[in-house]
Amino acid sequence: MTDFITLDPPAAPAPGRGDTVLEVRDLSVDFGVDKKWVPAAIGLNYEVRAGEVLAIVGESGSGKSASSMALLGLLPSNSRVTGSVKLAGRELLGTNETNIRAVRGKDVAVIFQEPMTALNPVYTVGLQIIETVRLHNEVSPDEARLRALHMLDLVELPDPEKAFRSYPHQLSGGQRQRAMIAQSLSCDPKLLIADEPTTALDVTVQAEILDLMRNLRNKLDSAIVLITHDMGVVADLADRIAVMRKGVIVETGTAAQIFHSPQHEYTRALLAAVPHLGQGGGETSADVDVTAALAAATHAEIRSIPEDELIARERENAAALAAAEAARPKGDPVLELRDVAIEYPKQGRVPAFRAVEGANLAIYPGQVVGLVGESGSGKTTIGRAAVGLLPVASGTMRVVGQDISAAKKNGRQLRDMRRHVGMVFQDPSSSLNPRLPIGESIGEPMFLASVAKGAELQRRIEALLDQVELPRDYRNRYPHELSGGQKQRVGIARALSLKPKLMVADEPTSALDVSVQAKVLDLFQNLQKELGFACLFVTHDLAVVDVLADRICVMQRGRIVEQGTRDQILRNPQEPYTQRLLAAVPLPDPDKQRERRELRAQLLSGAS
Repeated sequence: MTDFITLDPPAAPAPGRGDTVLEVRDLSVDFGVDKKWVPAAIGLNYEVRAGEVLAIVGESGSGKSASSMALLGLLPSNSRVTGSVKLAGRELLGTNETNIRAVRGKDVAVIFQEPMTALNPVYTVGLQIIETVRLHNEVSPDEARLRALHMLDLVELPDPEKAFRSYPHQLSGGQRQRAMIAQSLSCDPKLLIADEPTTALDVTVQAEILDLMRNLRNKLDSAIVLITHDMGVVADLADRIAVMRKGVIVETGTAAQIFHSPQHEYTRALLAAVPHLGQGGGETSADVDVTAALAAATHAEIRSIPEDELIARERENAAALAAAEAARPKGDPVLELRDVAIEYPKQGRVPAFRAVEGANLAIYPGQVVGLVGESGSGKTTIGRAAVGLLPVASGTMRVVGQDISAAKKNGRQLRDMRRHVGMVFQDPSSSLNPRLPIGESIGEPMFLASVAKGAELQRRIEALLDQVELPRDYRNRYPHELSGGQKQRVGIARALSLKPKLMVADEPTSALDVSVQAKVLDLFQNLQKELGFACLFVTHDLAVVDVLADRICVMQRGRIVEQGTRDQILRNPQEPYTQRLLAAVPLPDPDKQRERRELRAQLLSGAS
């Protein structure tokens, strides 16, 4: 049995750059399920040095998060952990709870995937950082406050004092992630475990967080274990990579070795599944064209654009839309917006908030239109309004031939319209009823619409399961018994159940790992070609929209600032904002990503 460590002796000196911080030997993790031990990680061996980033990659269920949480004893009570984990030469496995709690937060810190659930909603950000500092250091409240403000400034929050006084829900997603990083680094940890730190962020915020982590790594010499399924993030940040499959590390190497000459067939398959710009076709290379466009952009153009200029660009965009009318597919549009403004209604003392202004777009039968932009740009707002979940404040919105601009006064009109519109949500786990078997979830829209019942309903459910390539016997399973990709397939089947003319897909693949994402995208593409529905595809992943979309609309601060064909937007962007979005997309190639990052840094720091 491993000896218990004690914290009575003086702490070991902080490791210097290149010294081994974390050493893992023969680490195995098992979970007790139905009186049997089910392995989650088997015989893992790796080490991380000071100032180094080790990326652990693999599909969902490969054991990467379970093995990393085992380092700090953060697994549930039905787990069993064996092997050796040494932090700066001291054994962690087998120590008592008091000692391991002293290590958490001080010597080892964790950045979790979703800061909104990891931060305490009833305390301000500043109080939570102060709590961490005082728990591990004998300092006064005033000293802890100064330390907290220093950390918030270190992670480059624009107003540290305001962030210090703010509650988590008052910050944006990127700001919450920065606040969590500040809390994690407040005690100068030797090791930082980052578990999917950028999954829920749009590309520009993701690029800023990655720049921040890289700069902090260089300043603090911390060792970083990066857990992710995003190979672009890995190419941007990692020094070495460990590839996991079914609980086993199948390949390790430097970033250049893994990306340029992978040895294991699973690693090759994983890299092949990564969507990237240029994959959707086009005569020119996306990388070359984006670099050329960026080189022509100025620092002044990259910065925030005045409101009057945004309005002028929207007018130009509307004129371009009218000019391109002749090139549109034949037939009436399935979804059409003309000078549409959408706002969230007043609630109590909270005034109404206008999220979209002057939007013009049209989607024709069989078309896929990608709606892209940063968080808060109004993408999801348009998607929600298209299915009648938000009222139209002004302008005209027509859905499958019906003007729903004033439909909130006519509930029957909305119900009739919704029979022709399907929606796929971002998180299938929260959009599926946990108490219903998936067969009932898929069949419920048909039953409520009186389209089918009895044997005919069961037949249609089976046909839909066949279409989304799920076994028919899954109809009796509950959502928690399915993987993320399988649950998303159920969401697609449910959205297709009434044979919609319009599909609204809101970030349907952002939470999926690359191999599952590739399968879901292939399935979605095949179904769209087979059934011919029009689709509004809301996403922040430009590589995904390059695979799927016929046309792309780019949104900024509630306005559509540029739209055109896929090749026009991704291969020859005209708007500096679109160029900035493309520059922020991490490329799944370390060398190209380094060039892209350096060019982006030059543009953002250049003279105006």
